[in-house]
Amino acid sequence: MHRSVGTTRTEHLTFYEPLVLESGASISPVTIAYETYGRLNRDKTNAILVCHAFSGNAHAAGYHAGDDRPGWWDTIIGPGKALDTDDYYVICSNLLGGCNGTTGPASIDPKTGERYGLSFPIITVADIINLQKRLIDHFGIQQLLAVVGGSMGGMQALQWSVSYPEMVRKVVAIATTARSTPQQIAFNEVGRQAIMADPKWNKGEYSNGTIPERGLALARMIGHITYLSDDSMHNKFGRNLQNKEAIGYDFSTEFQVQSYLHHQGESFTRRFDANSYLYITKAIDYFDLSVNGSLATGFSKAGSAFLVISVSSDWLYPPYQSEEIVSALTANDIEVQYCEIRSNYGHDAFLLESGQLNYMISQFLDRLLVRDVMTDSPIINEQSSMNDAARIMIENGVNHLPVVGNNGQLAGIVTSWDIAKAVACGYQDLDQIISRQVFTATPEEAIAKVAKLMEEKAISALPVVDDKKQLVGIVSSDSLSTLLGRCTQPKKH
Repeated sequence: MHRSVGTTRTEHLTFYEPLVLESGASISPVTIAYETYGRLNRDKTNAILVCHAFSGNAHAAGYHAGDDRPGWWDTIIGPGKALDTDDYYVICSNLLGGCNGTTGPASIDPKTGERYGLSFPIITVADIINLQKRLIDHFGIQQLLAVVGGSMGGMQALQWSVSYPEMVRKVVAIATTARSTPQQIAFNEVGRQAIMADPKWNKGEYSNGTIPERGLALARMIGHITYLSDDSMHNKFGRNLQNKEAIGYDFSTEFQVQSYLHHQGESFTRRFDANSYLYITKAIDYFDLSVNGSLATGFSKAGSAFLVISVSSDWLYPPYQSEEIVSALTANDIEVQYCEIRSNYGHDAFLLESGQLNYMISQFLDRLLVRDVMTDSPIINEQSSMNDAARIMIENGVNHLPVVGNNGQLAGIVTSWDIAKAVACGYQDLDQIISRQVFTATPEEAIAKVAKLMEEKAISALPVVDDKKQLVGIVSSDSLSTLLGRCTQPKKH
């Protein structure tokens, strides 16, 4: 049975160095709200960043104290799920410009002591992930195992792959696009105009007691229609009436679908800021990863492996837009898998089709290669002394020391056990303790295969060599212990 990550809470971190935006404006100080699940391993190689969609927040999994509803992606994050917190360290942050703990237009401008309102600078998706990068740097994580997101979260994941290609090993982009289309921009504009037409909006200057509820609710109603599909609305509502047996020939709320949309709009006003709606939709409008009209050129520097997932009934971000991403990646010889969720739920399927998503994402993440977890290793030349070997081990806190020849090729390995044996036996020459017959791995081998070899041969570390037998890293049992729980034990699914 799948378990929850349990009780969680949202943390906050403030950066005082100005965050310079694409527009040239800057924000300082800037606070980011985030939650984490699981445990970061010693080498900090098991971190996965989850990026939320337009109206989401940092609370992606588990339960806040006193709440009876879990985080918005609790079906995907947790023990035994695709983002298995027994294996991975999962991070989710509220996006810049939001209204759930991260600095946005509802935050207090330290220069005035009042809310930013429309004095808050315009932001882009690139600005959003630049703030996320500060958070990742704060954790001391040099490279993310994966960045995962659906809808606008998928845009952020794609932006990470081109803004910081060296920091992302894998990207999972679900029900998203690499550039907003005129239709998507049009829906966003209608939503913004609905808010700005509400007299209570007051050019962005409103208080908690006078929020533009009608405009914000209408914007949400318009947006929510795009998240559904014709089939899902037929299945959920049909032409059923709400609390009556016959039509009334008036303008009251008569159909169930009307009542549903009103409920969605009204509940949204209790948790979201109207100005944040304006800023975030504008960031979506500006999103375009193409360069000179070419997505292939836009993705030319990406170095991640990609899983792109579309939804068959999604008409907000239809499958052809995911296929465009796949084509652009393929044109650059970048590793990419493409899957289509068969669902009648429409765009919302990325939140609802947990069975298909758990399978697709877990299969993709399970395909870890040696290069995904190998670490750099100090080395020693085979002409070095026993004391040199002992000193290097102590200084670097390692128990395994690859030995290379003058040509740079792997000549063997020395362990801390070998050093101890040398002291006990009075050996003086390093050559007396070097293990020359050494099992090795290559960067492109599957981790499961390497783990099995290490278990069968009782090996605690394997040097990693390229096709010229040059040492490129090392894989140790310690570095595998967290990530390989799913490879060496029965599936928990």
